[in-house]
Amino acid sequence: MNTHQTLSTALDLPAYLLGGMMLILVMVFHGAVLIQIAKRYEVKSFLLLSQKKYAEVSIYFYISVFLLFLTHIAEILIWGLSLYFFNLLPNLGESILFSGSTYTAMGFMEDILPNGWKMLAVIIAFSGMFAFAWTAATMIAMTKNFRQAYAKSHMEKLKIPSDTIDRFN
Repeated sequence: MNTHQTLSTALDLPAYLLGGMMLILVMVFHGAVLIQIAKRYEVKSFLLLSQKKYAEVSIYFYISVFLLFLTHIAEILIWGLSLYFFNLLPNLGESILFSGSTYTAMGFMEDILPNGWKMLAVIIAFSGMFAFAWTAATMIAMTKNFRQAYAKSHMEKLKIPSDTIDRFN
């Protein structure tokens, strides 16, 4: 049995189990929030474009980007709370700081996880990389209406007919 515990610790099996469950939770959370932000932005920006409220499209775009940022902060908190809840780190502040350092793959903190849990840092980093890539793809998709509002706004200022830009879309 001692050999089994040592093998389990050496292979970081508990980290894979907890990390896998948390990875699924964080990615489902991320996807659900991204879909809501993108969907609301798309509908609202189409309405604003049809009303020729181009400045409001820009404001709504930046608010949506800020909400995407807050999504990542929430995910760092989720990881930090899980590290603290499972007693892997001694205090909540250190747990959140470690999860943020790892999630962003900046790695400014040393690995302070106990033996048998070291692989969890890699799983947290993977979740951050996937989440950032997914967010970037969402932001790129959101820029279509933002660019259209920007172009139409400047065309109005230059007194260029609005149907001119429509020919290029």
